[in-house]
Amino acid sequence: MNLKIVVLIKQVPDTRNVGKDAMKEDGTVNRANLPAIINPEDLNALELALSIKDKNPNYSITVLTMGLPKATEVLREALYRGADEAILLTDRRLGGADTLATSYSLAQAIRKIGKFDLIIAGRQAIDGDTAQVGPQVAEKLGLPQITYAENVVSYDESGIVVTRRLANGLETVKAPLPCVLTVNGSAKECRPRNAYRLQKYKYAAVASEAEKFPEEIKALYDSREWLKIQEWNADTISADANQIGLSGSPTKVKAVQSISFTAKECLSINDDAQLEQLVETLIKNHTIG
Repeated sequence: MNLKIVVLIKQVPDTRNVGKDAMKEDGTVNRANLPAIINPEDLNALELALSIKDKNPNYSITVLTMGLPKATEVLREALYRGADEAILLTDRRLGGADTLATSYSLAQAIRKIGKFDLIIAGRQAIDGDTAQVGPQVAEKLGLPQITYAENVVSYDESGIVVTRRLANGLETVKAPLPCVLTVNGSAKECRPRNAYRLQKYKYAAVASEAEKFPEEIKALYDSREWLKIQEWNADTISADANQIGLSGSPTKVKAVQSISFTAKECLSINDDAQLEQLVETLIKNHTIG
């Protein structure tokens, strides 16, 4: 049994640094003006895939991302850590997509990939916190899904056994393959870059990036197939124009703001009488009780 694993990863704006230019006039996030990072729980998802491959070197891992051309940065990071193949889905027509349009586009890309046994994604992205894309991809592909996954216990032709983290503890469940897993941030942290793979893939790029390489590096890129990150667009995945981008997105973001809570008043309590008075005040104004 040789598993083919597809890992969905995303380059997200660092929500800790949201400024006044975070939104465009059309209500979409201005990603070009925000620092970009790998979505944290997607790293947990990648590690889960890599841990499966550690025990079975013949298994393959394809990482797929949808985003701006600069999202190749997260694909290279995945290659540095152990992924075998990378695909960038990028097209202006895909821009402004909500979770419904995003999941449709990703599902179409996965259909284009063809054979796969396991799709793994982070539970949710920090730029939306919806936790909808993974389950929606499963629904569009007609696949069973396991959410809140934390660890893979076992897998064979009959299916995969996974522990999932719930509010009151752990649950062990089994699903047939192929299926979709969404992975919790409580799962194992992703391993660091591998020094050998960093040297091997440091010039990995999509064709449009490679055109800007110096002549010597461009010749190296052309001669080594493993450096070529696939670049797909809406036509590549046979996408319906009415289901992608803004036109396929019933949800619209009205505003993104960075909110800081500051204390307007400070009360020092020095004895039990003052503490009792504070409790009475909090009960009276319904803060507690």
